[in-house]
Amino acid sequence: MSSVHLDTTHRFSKQSVDTIELVAGRGVAGDAHSGVTVQHRSRVRADPTAPNLRQVHLMHQELFDWLAQRGFSVAPGELGENVTTEGLDLLSLPRGTLLHLGSEAVVEVTGLRNPCAQIEDFQPGLLKELVGYDDGGTLVRRAGIMAVVHHGGTIRPGEGIAVVLPDEPHEALERV
Repeated sequence: MSSVHLDTTHRFSKQSVDTIELVAGRGVAGDAHSGVTVQHRSRVRADPTAPNLRQVHLMHQELFDWLAQRGFSVAPGELGENVTTEGLDLLSLPRGTLLHLGSEAVVEVTGLRNPCAQIEDFQPGLLKELVGYDDGGTLVRRAGIMAVVHHGGTIRPGEGIAVVLPDEPHEALERV
């Protein structure tokens, strides 16, 4: 992990911090998106009793580098992720992958983040880069992945991530 982030209120970006505490079945302690049921405003409006499949948002540092090549300046935490990774192809992981974050915490990958229109308020044109089409015309979401916390623990920048793939057949990630 290259950095960790949280915010106690529903703002677009999250603050970089020294540590975050993951709580089983809830998410990041003290974060506005922590909870057993959905906490993202759009999801609450749709069904406030739905389970929270978006307890932890992970995004890869390589995305920020890719965006910089396209003229955008985005730093870790600014797109609202809780964990910024490095050297791990998050978008290719199958649903149900377990990520061991540091020495204690374990999260299960639930799906892709579907970025909202607030990204356009942050930097015009950014949404088109994060949700676009590949050369074959297939929709591609690049804004990271979502996970639920299986086992809590404190995580810090610089700690490793161990990947445990689910049994085959693997299910490709879809938006959650």
